Order: sequence, then structure tokens, then C-alpha cells
Amino acid sequence: MLDVKEDLHDIIRLSIKLKQQSKKGKRIEYLKRKTLGMIFEKPSTRTRVSFETGMNLLGGHAIFLSSSDIQLGRGESIEDTAKVLSRYVDLIMYRAKSNDAMKELATHATVPVINGLDNKEHPCQVITDLMTIQEHKGNLKGLQFVYLGDGNNNMAHSYLLGCGIAGMNIRIVAPKKYWPEKYYGEEAKKFGSTVEITDKLRGATDGADVIATDTWVSMGDEAEKEKRIKEFKGYTIDTMMMCAAKKDAIFLHCLPAYYGYEVTKDVAHGSQSVIFDEAENRMWAQIGVMVTLYRHMFP
Repeated sequence: MLDVKEDLHDIIRLSIKLKQQSKKGKRIEYLKRKTLGMIFEKPSTRTRVSFETGMNLLGGHAIFLSSSDIQLGRGESIEDTAKVLSRYVDLIMYRAKSNDAMKELATHATVPVINGLDNKEHPCQVITDLMTIQEHKGNLKGLQFVYLGDGNNNMAHSYLLGCGIAGMNIRIVAPKKYWPEKYYGEEAKKFGSTVEITDKLRGATDGADVIATDTWVSMGDEAEKEKRIKEFKGYTIDTMMMCAAKKDAIFLHCLPAYYGYEVTKDVAHGSQSVIFDEAENRMWAQIGVMVTLYRHMFP
């Protein structure tokens, strides 16, 4: 894929098209008799169900592989795992603990590898969120995106990349200790997006078209829960923060949400929230990703 901007918009358009066709009762079996191998080093409700159901709608089949199910969890190299699985399946989805492991698997596989999450990035979720914004706003370019909370996690990093590619402006509001890695902000700027990283809560959501957050305690951070709750005090998205944004602003959260911490329940379940549209769209966005990648590798 050479033109990442056009590729991203193509995936979003395809995802929306296939969603509409399927809901009208039309078959979308573009991957009939194909198999998706799903490697899970981290558990997930949405990732597993959305990929399995999506592959079923595409006419294919998905195989769930946890670390305890395969030799990768017992010491087999990532290289060998990639080469063996490539002989059995048509696509691989990897939900990994490490970004380096993700890249290594993709390097040695001879079939498309989809990043289902790693410690640095969560691209499927961000494509999902951009698709959801497109559906509710009609366009992406020039919108003001605001993210509050933990800025040094895979969601904040991926929002920087995704918003940059989509032509959206992005503001990350987080305690300085939790600012994103500089690389992601610099990459976003290369696409011409305005990038603001701040710890100032005053005016944080002013002018926002989209407001998003994520859990303050990601998988692997459980031991720091009490410390993080104290450090993120004041960053809870509540009604006052939503009122400071544009009147038609929407709220996103990739779920699971912990009400009273990163967001109040009245916001998450309020009229401006689109979190359940967003959750459904994980399946449709991943359907678009799988069809696109398979077509690119096997035209």
C-alpha cells in the first residue's frame, strides 16, 4: 500500500458499503472458504467476537489460538510460527503483548497479518473510530479530535497516526508523565495535521467535534491502579466537558469503560455518545480491512 491516505479512506468506504449491503440482506461472501488464524496473547471480548463473526459473514472461517494452544507459548520462534501458519491459513490476526513481536510475525508471514492490538498501537480500533466519525459527521478532514486521559498508550498513539492520515486535527490532554511517544506526534504532523499535546484541563474540550478517552488502567497496569487514579484526577469526561465542546460533538470510547473514572456513565450513555455504534463497527471495519488486505496480497 503506497498511498496511506487513500488506502485508509478506501477501507472506511468499503466497510460502510459492506455494512449497508449486509443489513439489507445481501451476501458479502468475499472471503468464501478462506481461513483466518487468530493468535491471542491478550484476552478480548470485542476483538474475538467481531473477527469471528465478521469472517463468518464473509463466508470464511476463524480459528482461535491462545498462547496455551500453540507452540509459540512454549518457546517456538515467532519466525517459525509465522511460516507454519502461513501454510494453513489465508490471513492472520495477532493480538500481541509486544509491537516488536507483531512486526516480526508480519515480516516472516506470507499471508496478510492484521494487528489486533499490541503495546504500542491499536490500528483496528482507530479505523473503527474513524469509520464511526465518518458515519455521524459525513467527513473527517478538518475535524477537531480531543483525547483525554492516558496519552502514552496504544490508543493515544494510534489516534495520532489515524487522525494525521485522515486529515483531522488532534489534541491529547494528559498528565505530562503520560504524554505519548514523540514519534507518533511527529508522524501525525507529516500529514499536515495540527497536533497539540498538553496537560491543561482548562479549555481542554473547547471546539471539539469528537471527544474520546480510554481506560486509565490498561492490561498490564493493574498493579498501578490506585496510583493512576490519583494521577488522572480531573481528567474524567463529564457533562461539563461535553458542554464545552461543539453542540454536535460526539463521544467515543473503545470499551470496556469504567464509569466514574475516565468517563461518567451519563456521558457514556448520553445522547452525544456513539460508543455502541463504535463497538458494532469493530466488526464492519475489520471486515473492510480483511477484504482489502486479501485483495492486495492476492489480486
